[in-house]
This record gives sequence, structure tokens and C-alpha cells, in this order.
Amino acid sequence: MSAAPVDIALLEAEERELVLPRFEAEDAWALGVLTREIAAAAGHGVVIDVRRPQLVLFRAVLPGATPDQQAWAERKASVTLRMESSSALVDARLSGAGVDPQSIGWLDERYAVTGGSFPIRVRGAGVVAAITVSGLSSQQDHDLAVAGLRSHLSILAGEGAAP
Repeated sequence: MSAAPVDIALLEAEERELVLPRFEAEDAWALGVLTREIAAAAGHGVVIDVRRPQLVLFRAVLPGATPDQQAWAERKASVTLRMESSSALVDARLSGAGVDPQSIGWLDERYAVTGGSFPIRVRGAGVVAAITVSGLSSQQDHDLAVAGLRSHLSILAGEGAAP
């Protein structure tokens, strides 16, 4: 997902905006279900994955998704959890600097530097998990992850856990 400087600023703004007051196992489930509902309503055959490092908290595979998309979701999440930024933002920054991720040596085949994974950041704690979508274009995967997180944050705000 090659991005112009304005796209980088937008991606950075999304990360500043989408900070949660908390994130527990129940929140992972709620976030995953919300994102799945958005994807299903649009007829998207995607994999949705919410994870902490080494621990899958939620995974849904919608009709039409393939095993390859599961592998891509895991690789995108690895980028987000390692870099503590969305995989789209990492891609935009590296592309903007003219850097090929494979050539730098520390992002091997376990990482997919392309849009679709977004950090779950908790106020006062930092990045604690990632939500990842795979099965559409990089931009659409990113947008779906953001839509799910935005919906979840809106529900939390309505419960009185204001962001």
C-alpha cells in the first residue's frame, strides 16, 4: 500500500484516535464479533484475528476465506505487534523512505508489511494486542479493522468508559 505523506498523517491520526480505556478477553471477543458482523453484512470472505503476542483471543473465518488468508493475517499481526503500529503505517513509512522490507533483513517471511492489522492500544499501557483482517485489498482490510475498532470504542464510550 504505497502512501503519500498525507496518507501517513491520516494513518497516524487513526492510531492517536483509536485508544481504548481497557482491553480484556471479553473486549477481544466483543471487538471480533463486531468486526465479523460488519464483514458479514458486506459479504466479505475474510479472516478476522484478534491476538496478543503468542495468544489468539478471537478468530473468525467467513465463507469464502482461504487458508492462505489465515497465514497472511498472522504475518500482518506480527508486523503490528513488533512495530507497535498498523501494518499499513509501517508499509507507508517504509515505502515513503524507499525501503524494501525484505532487504533490511529483520522483517523476514514471518512478516507481511501490508495493510490489514491495527494495534490495540490502551491508554496508559500502550499496544497490548492487534486486530487483523485478511481477504480483501490491503486498504479494505485496514479499513475493516479500523471500522471494527471504532465501533468497539464507541460502545465503550457509551458505557461510561469514556476514552
